[in-house]
Amino acid sequence: MLGSLRIRNYRLFASGQVISNVGTWMQRIAQDWLVLELSGYDPVALGLAATLQFAPTLLLTLWAGVLADRHDKRRLLMLVQSGMAACALSLGLLDVSGLVALWHVYLLCFVFGVFTAFDPPVRQSFVGEMVGREQLTNAVALNSSTFNLARIIGPAIAGVMIIWTGTGWVFLVNAVSTLAVIVNLGRMNPAELHRDPDPPPRRRGQLREALRYVRGRPDILAVLVLIFCVSTFAITFNTSLAIAAANVFHRQADGYGLLSTALAVGTFAGALLAVRRSTRRRPGLRLLIGAALAFGVLELVAGLMPSFLTFGLALVPVGLAMMTFMNTANGTVQLGTAPEMRGRVMALYMLVFLGGNPIGGPMTGWLAAEFGGRSPFVIGGIAAFVCAAACGVVLARRGGVEVRDRLMPRWAVRRRGVARPAADHESTPDAA
Repeated sequence: MLGSLRIRNYRLFASGQVISNVGTWMQRIAQDWLVLELSGYDPVALGLAATLQFAPTLLLTLWAGVLADRHDKRRLLMLVQSGMAACALSLGLLDVSGLVALWHVYLLCFVFGVFTAFDPPVRQSFVGEMVGREQLTNAVALNSSTFNLARIIGPAIAGVMIIWTGTGWVFLVNAVSTLAVIVNLGRMNPAELHRDPDPPPRRRGQLREALRYVRGRPDILAVLVLIFCVSTFAITFNTSLAIAAANVFHRQADGYGLLSTALAVGTFAGALLAVRRSTRRRPGLRLLIGAALAFGVLELVAGLMPSFLTFGLALVPVGLAMMTFMNTANGTVQLGTAPEMRGRVMALYMLVFLGGNPIGGPMTGWLAAEFGGRSPFVIGGIAAFVCAAACGVVLARRGGVEVRDRLMPRWAVRRRGVARPAADHESTPDAA
């Protein structure tokens, strides 16, 4: 289950991520609470902050994938992490000094979002360079485990810190924690990385090439459509949990932290199950559809829970189903993509996964303001279930998923500019 940790470069990466992710989750809680305090607990203001933070993803993520395929991913990550640390430091100093205003938070949300747009596609594709194809599924699952372990610890610490010291010191702690990633990236041995000996040269049309590649892969395209729908309408917890804590259950920051921790317990359990599955079989579309259906039902049920305690307990299975869905989607796309295209395809994956946040953030705030703080969970659960059911029906009617590249003659592949995957990359995940 821990096979990837035998690789030194990945051990350095994972250990730095554990520390940094704790700080990242602390900042998410503090940022949401600071926006609520500065805006008079206005859910629309919280949705606007989410929009500003994730809007750069729509503009920059695909270009980040091109850079990831073309340049040194390790150095790119060091640059991006440094920018994210600078944003946290700036917000922390403004808050501690008492000078922070709502527009400061909005501005830094946008700048932080610029760096965030570059981070996921570079980081996701860098995992394959560190561990190679044989350990890729295991490394993806371990990444989720460390991320969600931090998701348990970070919100709980942040909730207590906000009560004791205010939000400003939480941002400063995150700025310091990011240094762990930068230092460990610098300690890696580049000679041990599994790099493509012939990275794609700089030329026009590389984004179009990636889009043509995905269009010719129905299995990957199905995952992207489903992940966009579910993430946009149902995975809106950055906004909806804060609204539920403050406006539905009338709790302070520590209550918000507890709800985030309850969700994180479930996601951590889901990540551990993914690690276990990675030792036995590769992810498949059947599991993906089933997890999305379960997630929709469980989120709907959670939204109907009558008390703070029952709502928090209901978030645990919600988190488990959500993480199973997300890990299966990630592993399916990574394993199904040729190495020379992985950076750009993962950029497209992160675009559809995070790109819905500029829609989902303000939509969640509007729903909460118009129909009450429970409505984002109820409507989001219904939307996730319907999207998963529709995707499952379409795949079932196709009688499975075929890889179009296999059916195309080589001259047609070359003419369309689509990189034909090697034999060990052509296997298709199980059909729904």
